[in-house]
Parts: sequence; C-alpha cells; structure tokens
Amino acid sequence: MEKQVILNAKQIELTIKRLCHELIESHDDFKNSVIIGLQPRGIQVVGRLKLELESILGHSIQCGNLDITFFRDDFRRTEKQLLPSVTNLDFSIENKKVVLVDDVLYTGRTIRAGLDALLTFGRPSKVELLVLIDRRFSRDLPIQADYYGKTVDTLKMERVSVDWSEIEGIDQVLLYTKAGNE
Repeated sequence: MEKQVILNAKQIELTIKRLCHELIESHDDFKNSVIIGLQPRGIQVVGRLKLELESILGHSIQCGNLDITFFRDDFRRTEKQLLPSVTNLDFSIENKKVVLVDDVLYTGRTIRAGLDALLTFGRPSKVELLVLIDRRFSRDLPIQADYYGKTVDTLKMERVSVDWSEIEGIDQVLLYTKAGNE
C-alpha cells in the first residue's frame, strides 16, 4: 500500500488550535458544556483539545471518555472477541451541551453507537460532533460533523489513519491507497 501524509505534526497542532477557537465561539466559557471522546482514538483528540482550551480560557474543562463496544451494530456479528475500553464520565450530562469527539468520521456507525451509549448517561440539551478527519462520500448513516479539522475525499478501499506521538511516536494523519498492481 502507498501512503500519503494528509496532516503532519505542525498541521495537526494548528488544526487543534483552530477547532478550539471554533468551539469557544459556540460554547463561550464551557460552563454548561462538556467534551466526550469516543474510545479508543477519540480520546487522543480530546486530550489535545482540553490542553489547548484550558490554556486559552484559563480554567479547567469537563472532559470524559465513552466506550461504545456494546452499542455497536456489529457487536454480535464478529467472530473476534471485542474488548471494551473504560468509560470515564465523572460528571452529569443532563441538560448540558455535549461535544462528542472522534478522530475519523467514516460510515457514521461509530458515531451512532456513541449517541446510543451517551444517552444511557442522561439527556443533554444538545449534542454536537467534532472530528479531526471527515471522510466525505463514505456514509452509511446520515451523520455529519459540526466541527472538522480536514475533509478528505476517499474511496472505500482507501484507509485513513491518525497517528499520535503518545502511541505511535509521531503526530500525523496518513492516507493509505492500494498501489497499481495490488
């Protein structure tokens, strides 16, 4: 497979800063808003957003992690045993504005599962979606992001991967495509 860098470390940093300013435009001081990352990769985006928002605003932001394993529509369709991650929501989402966060929006199925999982914790006043990468033209469900870092037009056989320095040792977003003779 051939790979192409869509965003490098500096571009990711600038994208996170831009997304934070967009969030502040809509959520002001975040007193009535929370940010929730979808496990496993959305929590990396939330970590970066939290650091930048707290730096800009000068106070802490409520953030959490949400595991969607048992809410997935393919939960019982796979032979591979799914291992759940940890949900960490030590605050109420009742009547709060929730920003649901993931790294890549592809078919929309992960986000649908995230919405189902989220509603088991209460009824937010509003839910918005933030993704680092929006893979347009690939939706199975009518879901779209309110905030996105970059839009990428991809084919079904292509793959987008977000690498984080904390996990892979480098911040980058890669597009993998099949080489001509594969």
